[in-house]
Amino acid sequence: MPVTSTFAKIEIPLLSLLLLLSFGFFLAGIITPIMTITKLIFLETSFSILSGLNDLLVQREYFLFIIIGSLSVALPLFKMALLALALCNNRPTKNLSKAIDIIHNFGRWAMLDVLVVALLLVTVKLGAIASVEVHYGLYLFAVSVLITMWVTHRTVVILREK
Repeated sequence: MPVTSTFAKIEIPLLSLLLLLSFGFFLAGIITPIMTITKLIFLETSFSILSGLNDLLVQREYFLFIIIGSLSVALPLFKMALLALALCNNRPTKNLSKAIDIIHNFGRWAMLDVLVVALLLVTVKLGAIASVEVHYGLYLFAVSVLITMWVTHRTVVILREK
């Protein structure tokens, strides 16, 4: 993208680095366990976002698979790809700028996953019957979403300044 100020000359490489960092957090967040559910002290089940999606497929919960897969995996990956194109491109097209603006508005829905997991944690806290232990995968995923939201915001601001 054409650089309009000295600050933008510094900010664009920084945003690119943050986007790469966010991608790493994202991959780690969807692969590593996000929680363990313990039932009656004996049965423990740990799962990640990807293993949860796999379980939904196995159980033929296609609607939930599509919703969670779209919001948790597909949308963030698409958003990161668009951001990478915009940050690496010296002259982003009007369509790319428009796409980033749209994804910025709809990208907030990716945080819906963190809300769903948080609601699940509150719901599943059943005392002696079951307990939930949160793992670092949830935090990695949340950090990825927040960094990506910030990079998107700054990229939109830079594109509008042109």
